[in-house]
Amino acid sequence: MAVTGISALVGNQPLDVWKEYLTFHAIERASGLLPKPFATELFKFYGTTVNGIPQQSDRWKRAVSNTNAALGDAVGKLYVKQYFPPEAKAKIQAMVKNIIAAFGKRIDNLTWMTPATRAKAKAKLGTLYVGVGYPEHWRDYSGLKVLRDDPLGNAARSSLFDYQWTVAKLSQPVDKTEWWMTPQTVNALNLPIQNGLNFPAAILNPPFFDPKADEVENYGSIGAVIGHEISHSFDDQGSQFDAYGRLLNWWTPQDLEHFRASADRLAAEFDAYEPLPGMHVNGKLTLSENIARRWLGYRAAYDAYRAANGGKSTPNATGPHRRPALLHCLCAELAEQDAARVPPRPADD
Repeated sequence: MAVTGISALVGNQPLDVWKEYLTFHAIERASGLLPKPFATELFKFYGTTVNGIPQQSDRWKRAVSNTNAALGDAVGKLYVKQYFPPEAKAKIQAMVKNIIAAFGKRIDNLTWMTPATRAKAKAKLGTLYVGVGYPEHWRDYSGLKVLRDDPLGNAARSSLFDYQWTVAKLSQPVDKTEWWMTPQTVNALNLPIQNGLNFPAAILNPPFFDPKADEVENYGSIGAVIGHEISHSFDDQGSQFDAYGRLLNWWTPQDLEHFRASADRLAAEFDAYEPLPGMHVNGKLTLSENIARRWLGYRAAYDAYRAANGGKSTPNATGPHRRPALLHCLCAELAEQDAARVPPRPADD
């Protein structure tokens, strides 16, 4: 319908109207890179009139944002050099190893899962790529021409450079180690089609992670994040992809039925939550996050901490270790609730 409508407009509108229309949109798209009056007018409408933002961000901040978008890995190199030392990466990698091992033990202990499905789940966990801090291979920008006095040209060349870089991937093997976030991004990511995770350096800093802090603090903060992202590989969406990132059902029918029934119970539980009077959570829409947080992520981090410390429990829920101690209490409470919510799978006949 859209193509048909646009085609009709091309035929019934004068050429001069189209020239004015396309000229307007070309200027609008480039306004942030043109002299100040253009950027000001763009912000007055989209920033203030449409979104109610009273003041435009400083020019230097907009310049940094544009540079970061165009030269993400180049900026990332500078960030990592200053804020993410090798010893920090080594500690996080050790935590990742421990949390994956704890996750594997949880899979081994699933009484309802058949051996066939368990083997597939362990294979997926075993081939999981976990990128920590920054990519193994930095992107090469040597083919991109950047001029100090040509911001509009720089943007156009950067866009073409990115397009050509993406096209070059066609017919090439999938690179499991390719990153989809820059090191200076405070976030984390699960990549189902790569069976991989990205933990940028910027989230591997206080308050999420501190190389000088006690282990229990780090497992209770960034450890829970790591466990959460690993868990997304086995939530209602991630579980549809196999160990090689293919959209492929690797579950036995009975195990898949049990998994979905358990997920339905969790969704129904969240449906009952009412943050505001008359407004309920949609448990189906939040299911992926609820599975990854409630059922798996926190517990894997807690198990990993205890395994790494000879079974030692977390401190009491007071003092400097309050957050991981509360994690311990939460895991115990959730275990009791799960036992009441999800019945064991009946034994095979």
